[in-house]
Amino acid sequence: MAQAKKITVYAVAIFILYTIINQPARAADLVQVGFVGISNGAKSIGQFMHDLAN
Repeated sequence: MAQAKKITVYAVAIFILYTIINQPARAADLVQVGFVGISNGAKSIGQFMHDLAN
């Protein structure tokens, strides 16, 4: 089981590196989308906590 997890992690890492090398613009777009999602989630949690405190 641990061996399968290790192989999966290596395969994902190789795929990410391959994508970055061959399509850097697309990889940058995906990273930006991820950060926008995280930022929106954090803002929503902050707004919820603010509303909860009031």
